[in-house]
Order: sequence, then structure tokens, then C-alpha cells
Amino acid sequence: MSIYFILTQLGQGFLTTILIFILTLLFSLPLGLVVSFGRMSKIFIIRTISKLYISIMRGTPLMLQLIVVFFAPYYVFGLQMGSSFRFTAVIIAFVLNYAAYFAEIYRGGIESMPIGQYEACKVLGLSKSQTFIRIILPQVFKRVLPPLTNETITLVKDTSLAFVLSVVEMFTTAKQIAASETTMLPLMIAGVFYYIFNLIVALSMERMENRLNYYR
Repeated sequence: MSIYFILTQLGQGFLTTILIFILTLLFSLPLGLVVSFGRMSKIFIIRTISKLYISIMRGTPLMLQLIVVFFAPYYVFGLQMGSSFRFTAVIIAFVLNYAAYFAEIYRGGIESMPIGQYEACKVLGLSKSQTFIRIILPQVFKRVLPPLTNETITLVKDTSLAFVLSVVEMFTTAKQIAASETTMLPLMIAGVFYYIFNLIVALSMERMENRLNYYR
């Protein structure tokens, strides 16, 4: 089996991996911020629901969540979902899972801000929304970048769990080739792909962090 064939097959799976990665970040980052607000809410019901959601998402395996999201429409509502729903279910499960982790990261960053900054903004006549968006949020983003980077790198590797719903991404492709050709080479090449992808993510986040150093 030629290296070119392996790279071509893995490249097709890699596109699916990238798509899962991008869509998960696109929806889970803002959702996590919303959930963090609910977690810090003074309204008991909202705060309790947010805490329960975070607890369930972080306390159960992502693999189980994938299965539940895919089969729930049928077993709960009696809806027949076609095979096209598999990819959608993967995205929904990933977004819900990572939003819970991002929510706690955001909450830690927001609650770490000195109370004096809020008081100073109030003295200057800034509203609560202006204070948060213009003063607090930029500093929070700088503080939470390192843990966000860790979760983002984990996400790259977790995309391989899409195989649970028969979504063929790069790792699944590598396993199929390795099994059919009885060789470890596709898995080793897939590992190199993952490493390079994670390296690019880490370097990009580090560059972003360095550009925000003026918030110190």
C-alpha cells in the first residue's frame, strides 16, 4: 500500500475531523458563556438548572452523550431520524459537552476579577453591560486562554469519538485501513496529523495570549 493512498484516505477523514472541531468551537464557546451567566445567576431556579446541566455533562462520558443524543428522538418522541442525523447528533453532543467545561472556565475567570474594578466603573458612570463588555470581558478572555487552550486540544483528540455514531473521521479511516491491510502505518500517520493539528492550535492560542499581554 502506497503512502499516497493512505494520505489521500486520511485527508478525506481529516476534513470531517476539522469540520467537527470548528462547528463545536463555533457553538460551544458562546453557549458556555451563557451557561456561566446562568451558573452565577442570583435566581435560584436558573442557577440550579445550570449547575445540574454542568454536573451531568461533566459527570458522564461523552461517548454516552453521543448515543443519547442520537437515539433520544426515537425512544423519547418516536421520531425516525435518517442516517443524515448522525453528523448533526455528533455536533449537538460535542457542543453540549464542551459548553459545560467552557462555562466553568468562564465562571472562574469572571469571579477572579477584583471587585474594585466594578466599583471603579460604577463611579465612572458605566452601566453593568458596558462594564462587562468593555472592561471585564477582555481581561477575562486573557485569563482563561490557557485552560481554553487545554480544552481545545482535548477537543481535537475527542473528535475520534464520532465513530460511535458511524461518522467516518480521520481516526476511523485509519483504523479501517490498518485492519484491512494489517499494518500500523495508517495509525502512525494519523497520530502525526493529530499532533500537527494540536501544535497549530497551541501556537495560535499562544500567539493570541501574547497579543493580549497589555491587559496585565
